[in-house]
Amino acid sequence: MKIKLSQFLLRLSGWKFVGDIPTEKKAVVIAAPHTSNWDFVWGKLAFIAYDIRTTILMKKEFFFWPLGSIFRSLGAIPIDRSKKANLTDQLAEEFAKREELYLSLSPEGTRSRRPVWKRGFYYIALKAEVPILLGDLNYETKTLSFIETFYPTGDVEADMAYIKSKYKNSKPKYPELFSTGD
Repeated sequence: MKIKLSQFLLRLSGWKFVGDIPTEKKAVVIAAPHTSNWDFVWGKLAFIAYDIRTTILMKKEFFFWPLGSIFRSLGAIPIDRSKKANLTDQLAEEFAKREELYLSLSPEGTRSRRPVWKRGFYYIALKAEVPILLGDLNYETKTLSFIETFYPTGDVEADMAYIKSKYKNSKPKYPELFSTGD
């Protein structure tokens, strides 16, 4: 039922997924560019339409009744930012415990303009020994796609430059808020 409804809503709105569906069972999925709350809506609808279960991280403050149940059903994990525990280690352990896990993150970490991307997604993938799926949202063509499956090498500077280069032609909802750092 959810799959058909998501497919219908995507079609109705003019959005479509193009390209191949990844075959990896575990990955960090980055979704860029992230300039609007709508990015989550279109991305989540596409994942549901193709029966791809993703997990996202959200501030624990959003997990109050009744929203907490809704967010958990959408695959959200509450994060307590006040704790000093290493989130990278926690998420690497989560990958080790599960047979399948797609952790979806925004490399910018915000909808605001951020010339320097956060690197948490990279370090999580490196520590968990999983690839990074480079997801793209194109508002000009109303398409969602995976650009590439990238395996981090450990050379963070070179890898980040390479990853960012893959988004040079991205068409976000608000282009003035998107930066690959150049």
